[in-house]
Amino acid sequence: MPALVDLRNASAGYGGHAVLHDIDLTIHTGERIAVMGRSGAGKSTLLNLLHQNLAERVALIPQAAALVKTLSVFHNVYMGRLDRHPTWYNLRTLVWPKRSDVSEIEDVLDRVGLTDKLFAAAGTLSGGQQQRTSVARALYNGRSIVIGDEPVSALDRVQAADILATLCARHDTAILALHDIPLALANVDRIVVIDEGRIVLDAPARTLSASDLVPYYGG
Repeated sequence: MPALVDLRNASAGYGGHAVLHDIDLTIHTGERIAVMGRSGAGKSTLLNLLHQNLAERVALIPQAAALVKTLSVFHNVYMGRLDRHPTWYNLRTLVWPKRSDVSEIEDVLDRVGLTDKLFAAAGTLSGGQQQRTSVARALYNGRSIVIGDEPVSALDRVQAADILATLCARHDTAILALHDIPLALANVDRIVVIDEGRIVLDAPARTLSASDLVPYYGG
């Protein structure tokens, strides 16, 4: 099977400052990958690089929920498909959404436990609810690959496990930056660890234990 992404000796950074160095990484359809490592290691930069390579095939969950706080949950989730409708349709939906769109988004919100917030302003939600709204937007987007930057960091472990299971079930391929070691080991099939901008571990999750990963989160 052809690779979705095949990076070889790749580097990336911002403003002339290199963050990633000598990255070799191949990803195939069907994989569930956790990108792990301490804060500042380069996880977000790696996800951005993968997003650039996969572009139109990706449903993205950014680290910050990136919601329009003055708009409703419905409208924020609807944004997952803005590019698939003409401008006139999107403008009409802003003030008079079709019942079919409302029903479809209700179904998506049910998967993340937010049906009661359908027309609540996003800015009135708790941090965890905003994060689940961002997840719902990616689910509604419907593309085959999901890339998520700490998509469940504001949720408790039980709720986080449910959301991760939903993401993996609804997308062919999942690439997720995670910080919770037990949660990652229980929900993905491959762990990629970044340390100081380099991949220092890339292994099947079933071959690893928490003790293998804890050292990468030290001071």
